[in-house]
Formats: sequence, structure tokens, C-alpha cells
Amino acid sequence: MAPVIRLEHLSKSFGPVQAVQDLSLTIEEGEIFGLLGPNGAGKTTTILMILGLVEPTSGKAWVAGYDATRDAQKVKRVVGYLPDQVGFYGDMTGLENLKLTGRLNGLSEEEAEKEALLLLERVGLKDAAHKPAGTYSRGMRQRLGLADTLIKRPRIIILDEPTLGIDPEGVREFLALIRTLSREEKLTVLLSSHHLHQVQAICDRVGIFVKGRLVAQGTVGDLSRQILGQDAFTLIVEGEPLTPEILETLQTIPQVTRVRAEGSRLIISAREDVAPAVAQALLGRNFQLRRLEPQHYGLDEIYHRYFEGGV
Repeated sequence: MAPVIRLEHLSKSFGPVQAVQDLSLTIEEGEIFGLLGPNGAGKTTTILMILGLVEPTSGKAWVAGYDATRDAQKVKRVVGYLPDQVGFYGDMTGLENLKLTGRLNGLSEEEAEKEALLLLERVGLKDAAHKPAGTYSRGMRQRLGLADTLIKRPRIIILDEPTLGIDPEGVREFLALIRTLSREEKLTVLLSSHHLHQVQAICDRVGIFVKGRLVAQGTVGDLSRQILGQDAFTLIVEGEPLTPEILETLQTIPQVTRVRAEGSRLIISAREDVAPAVAQALLGRNFQLRRLEPQHYGLDEIYHRYFEGGV
């Protein structure tokens, strides 16, 4: 099956400023892909090129088989876009705003109202359906924005920093809603954010975007191997006796790169999961093993190690 979004050597310059540089990326149908990077990294410019709203300086973007530059109108029919700032008619109710979007997208009055009510319930705004959108909180506006995106019945939704200004509980609920919708409706989701823990919470794969370049992409495990290299896997061991012979034995295990003692525990760095081999080696040395636990690196560690290492 062909990827639903395909970017090939995509670049965009604004005068002397290179906003996006030679970006190649594929996103599969039904996948939640996180575009992670600091503000000003080029994430929004990339999104605008995917939507056909900005023409690339070079390279191509295909969305659902359509050339995003030449077939921008067709792209808009299959993509729903939620920017970081959502605009609604403040004196109209949430229901009225949604019905208007539905009508603009070809639904009859009856279809638009039925769909709008269903979506308001789906995003948790049923009780606020008849309240003016101007009275909605930031989190409520984002939920209404999500419903507004879905009423277009898209195959793909693109969310650009969708949780800015939302309280932590609202963020958790919003992200859970995105994941549920993606799984139940088979939606492809492209989520742009600079919040590492939010991206890690719901994304199947992540691309790290820095100064217009995609420096790494994949699952968190993939990124760990790409950026942390030989220290991609870490194992914590506690027990006794912690003798020099024990350290030497562990150092001889294939794929182990480093063994170091920290107080009453050993920290083992390796290129891959060596837990079974470590356990076997320790038990063969009559080591009294109390703890054998992998240390999983999250995006926060991976991201900061990337910048520390200057990759």
C-alpha cells in the first residue's frame, strides 16, 4: 500500500532563509506521526507545503496520491487542518459554527445538524453545543476545532501545536481523544509539537526536526538507536558481590559497550537488549541477583542527548 503522505527532497527558502531543507518522509495510512522540534524549526512551513498553501522551492509533496502543489483543491478535500489558533464566529453557538462548516462542505441543513451534534458529543462538548463559541475556554475551542475538522470527513488530519494554552488535564484528554479517533475512524494524523512528552504519549513514529532538517525519524526505539548509538540500551543490575571479575565477565558479552559501577549497582550499556545474556553470566558466577531492569530512554533523553552531542 502506498503511503498516504509522501515528501521527496522538499525544500523551501524565504529569501536567504532556508526554512526546510531536503525533507524526505513517508506517513502510512492510519498512522499517528509526530513532527517534533523547537519553535522556528520549519514544522509549520512543512505543513503548509503539504496542504498546498505554500509552494516548495524544490521537491514534491504527495497527499493521498495528489500533488500538493498542482492539486491543492483535491488535497483540501481529504485533509482536515487544525492550526494552533482556531477562529470561530464568537456570537454563534458551537453547533451553529459546525453546521456552517458542514454546509460549506456540501452537507444539507439536516445532514449538517445531525453530524454536528454527533461530533459535539464525540469531542465532549454536548453540554456546550448551544453556548456562544466566544465564551469557550481555550481547551473547548480546540475541541470544537477538532470537530470542525472532522465534519469535513477527512482521511488525514493535521494538528499544528494543538495543545498550546491548554491546562495539563485538558491536554491529557485532548491527546486521548486524538488517539481514540485515529484508531476508531482509521484516520491518519500528523501532529506537530515541541512538547516531547505529548508526542511520545500518542505517536506511532516521530520525526525530529531541527533548523529545517529532519535529523532522525522512527519509533522511540529507532530514535534511541540512531541518536544514542552504542548506548541505545541500558541495563541496571543490583546484587553481590560486585567484584572486578564480575565487571570483566559482563564486558565480554557481545553487544555490551560499557560496564560501570555506581555505588551498589552496575550500569551496563549495550547496542541491543542483552538482559538474558547478562542474567546467565551473573548466575554462572554465583552472583546474588536482586535487580535486573532495563532503563528505557524517552524522547526527552533522546532529544537532549542529540543536542548535547551536536549530531
